[in-house]
Amino acid sequence: MKILFIGDIIGRPGRQMVDRHLGSLVDRHMIDLVVANAENAAAGFGVTPDVVAELFDAGVDVLTTGNHVWDKKEALPILEQERRLLRPANYPPGLPGRGWGVFRTSADVPVAVVNLEGRVFMNNLDCPFRAADAILEALPGRPPVVLVDFHAETTSEKNALGAYLDGRVSAVLGTHTHVQTADERLMPGGTAFISDAGMTGSRDSVIGIRKELSVERFLTQLPVRFEVAKREPMLCGVVVTVDETTGRAQGIERVQIVDVE
Repeated sequence: MKILFIGDIIGRPGRQMVDRHLGSLVDRHMIDLVVANAENAAAGFGVTPDVVAELFDAGVDVLTTGNHVWDKKEALPILEQERRLLRPANYPPGLPGRGWGVFRTSADVPVAVVNLEGRVFMNNLDCPFRAADAILEALPGRPPVVLVDFHAETTSEKNALGAYLDGRVSAVLGTHTHVQTADERLMPGGTAFISDAGMTGSRDSVIGIRKELSVERFLTQLPVRFEVAKREPMLCGVVVTVDETTGRAQGIERVQIVDVE
């Protein structure tokens, strides 16, 4: 089976790229399940019910998120109501939403999707490594195919989690830094890995934000209000091929589409 994972969707330009290109990507690669990180999908920060509905309507099957999922208060109810919308599992108990779920492809193959957040240079959360252990033990029926979105800052923490879970999950795919890395590979135990799947938003930007605003913040150290950039939208992600019987990954391929004006 094949899973398409789309990297961090940044605002309307990112959502438009998903709507414009997802159908052809699914057809070209014969995709069975589409997972996308949407933590920046609503004007660059967080999600809203309308944005979530728009992405599902475009053909995304499961949405993962990260530290910005809490940025808009209207996200809290939908985190409770929509089981296809995940947030990192290693936040404190009692918060809205869920950090993992088991979803089925059109061929009725179960796929577990797990959302975790890193701790290096980020929030002081529960250990993502131990959280992954607990989730794998709790998975009902233990489906062979397990995909992990690890929303983390450093390549070292992402590589470490990949090594820790190698042979126990099908894929560990990094998000959060918005820059697609060139280290996609199959690990010795059969887990597909990439440090960062990249972003889906404006390429002519600073990680999705208008360049001049980001530069101004660096120059002045003032809290300049960020706005989503629009020029040269691109879609980044990976296609992971998995043996649905064993759960071992058989391939991982980077995807990058740029719409040049």
